[in-house]
Amino acid sequence: MTHWYEGPLASFDTETTGVDVEEDRIVSAALVVQDTAGGRPRVTRWLVNPGVPVPEGATAVHGLTDDHLQRYGRWPAPVMEELARALAEQCAAGRPLVVMNAPFDLTILDRELRRHRASSLGGYLRNAPLCVLDPRVLDKHLDRYRKGRRTLTDLCEQYGVELDGAHDAAADATAALDVVRAVARRFASRLERLSPAELHTLQAVWHAAQARGLQAWFARNGTPEAVDPAWPLRPELRTAA
Repeated sequence: MTHWYEGPLASFDTETTGVDVEEDRIVSAALVVQDTAGGRPRVTRWLVNPGVPVPEGATAVHGLTDDHLQRYGRWPAPVMEELARALAEQCAAGRPLVVMNAPFDLTILDRELRRHRASSLGGYLRNAPLCVLDPRVLDKHLDRYRKGRRTLTDLCEQYGVELDGAHDAAADATAALDVVRAVARRFASRLERLSPAELHTLQAVWHAAQARGLQAWFARNGTPEAVDPAWPLRPELRTAA
């Protein structure tokens, strides 16, 4: 019997102008599809001219400059359409979608679709709902008492996954996919009887609990920072009348 974590998976990642999902923009994205563990991945890449300046801090992270994006990037509207359709195709094909820190990447894509297409990610997924595997949520739940950070780089070190070129969307997506497979193998006794769809539902519960714990920690330390419990997609903010 082949377990789900040895079978087909897809993985999605973005690089952006910053960390504010409501205001920042996507500058690159990648979709990686792998039919079997260890199989050769199929990689699709997108480069976007966001139409706004890229802060130096963001360029320092992913290496994409204003000049490069203006020369080689495409306008956002058609790219966002292609991204949404590509994710919908994976969902329709029944491939679980790996997204590291899903509420960031999926929410910023949703906001870009609203900005440039007057649409939403949910609009493209009406006939094929998301089935997401988030290595960050899985790891925090399954190994909750391990100390230290849980960035993608940290998880790769923890699970022995090679990350060649961090903060490149394709490299990060590939590594996240490999981390999910590694997490599932390590905790197979707890995961192998669960389907990806069941795990999707459970991760929403786990993430909410993790958010409440982090919010309580902030409160104890006097940090005025809100933690959103929504997963894998944050609801649209409504502008006050």
